[in-house]
Amino acid sequence: MPRIAAAAWPIDWHDDWGSYAAKLEAGVAEAVGRGAELLVFPEYGLMELASLGGAEVAADLEGSLVEVAGHRAAVDALHDRLARAHGVHILGASGPVFDGPRPVNRATLFSPDGVLGHQDKQIMTRFEAEEWDVRPGGPLQVFDTALGPLGVLICYDAEFPLLARALVDAGAEILLVPSATETHAGFTRVRVGAMARALENQCAVVHAPTVGAAPWCPAVDMNVGRAAIYGPPDRGWPETGILAESALNEAGWAVADVDPGAIAEVRRAGGVLNWRDWQAQPGRLGVGVGPAQKP
Repeated sequence: MPRIAAAAWPIDWHDDWGSYAAKLEAGVAEAVGRGAELLVFPEYGLMELASLGGAEVAADLEGSLVEVAGHRAAVDALHDRLARAHGVHILGASGPVFDGPRPVNRATLFSPDGVLGHQDKQIMTRFEAEEWDVRPGGPLQVFDTALGPLGVLICYDAEFPLLARALVDAGAEILLVPSATETHAGFTRVRVGAMARALENQCAVVHAPTVGAAPWCPAVDMNVGRAAIYGPPDRGWPETGILAESALNEAGWAVADVDPGAIAEVRRAGGVLNWRDWQAQPGRLGVGVGPAQKP
């Protein structure tokens, strides 16, 4: 039964690489100290590395992308070392990667044996598309791990049920949702989406947001959220669907055990069978829909 830790992660200023490395090392050690075997960091958590370019670079949208992307190799090496040293899986905070002329928003998954791969965000928010010019990346994929099959839906992606269902149909039982939202409304959209994905797929969903203010970096200047781990509100799971959650807008970890057997059991014998009954929808979509018929 894997123990999962979701980070509510602040965007901090760092004068040098050592400051960032020390913060990450301390955060990982805290979660591992609570027994976590899978650690999930938020969307755009890597934007704090824009501070390494100085105030002018951090305050510039394009400059911040380039600066953060330039540290990707060092970031990956640090996460790889920590995952190996602690014997854990880590979904690192996402950030920009220039695979082409424009960046994608990429999160990388690390295991005790090395890098398992990465997941790019699929659907861009208006800010990403219209102001930042961050582009959709490579396709969704399922990661087979010692903790079970995992899928990743980065922030806005979790608001689209067909993306989650594609991962679940490919075998994913735990969905990881790193996010970055600047308003309570934005956080609520992702939270509601994550909880809905847990309900309709009868699976676990792990939500890890950025929190707090970073006025020096306009891309992530305000961050609202709470970390949480959700499941279906059904037999064998909490009636609220919330296995664990952190305090709103406070840095820390939400930690919970997720039993793969409980996922299989609720899909087999739940009070409702959303996972199975998903198949009942297609023949009812767009068929006979129109004005109500008069008797």
